[in-house]
Amino acid sequence: MMKRFSNLWLAALLGAVLAAPTAYAAGEALPEVLMHKDPDCGCCGAWAKHLEAQGFRVKTVETVDMQSVKRRFAVPQRLTSCHTATVGDYVIEGHVPATAIKRLLREKPAVAGLSVPGMPLGSPGMEVPGKKDAYDVVTFEKAGKSTVYESHR
Repeated sequence: MMKRFSNLWLAALLGAVLAAPTAYAAGEALPEVLMHKDPDCGCCGAWAKHLEAQGFRVKTVETVDMQSVKRRFAVPQRLTSCHTATVGDYVIEGHVPATAIKRLLREKPAVAGLSVPGMPLGSPGMEVPGKKDAYDVVTFEKAGKSTVYESHR
């Protein structure tokens, strides 16, 4: 009986050890998000709260010159929104859902970042009761090429 208990304990321990890297990759220890925003923008703070509710830590840098931030991170003009953030090696522009950022960090595609262009109603931080726009999350490259990463309808 003791040998059977030991074997079960050993199997459980081995399973926990093997599962640990998977749990980390699934987002257990998410990197910090550094968000640049205008001090007068309220929806940016709402987006940060959305990320925090999904396990991210968000540090905010306020600046009145958001255009220089967007130029520094090479965000294509047609993909801009109100705030610009970085997480790991990626740029996150606008109201990108936490689930898309987690997917980006898990899949690690060869792109500069993600964007939700404009400020669509219903995107994280832009919630308005009874109103929801369809929107796309797009990837973008430093050369400016963009592709749809996921759609929200």
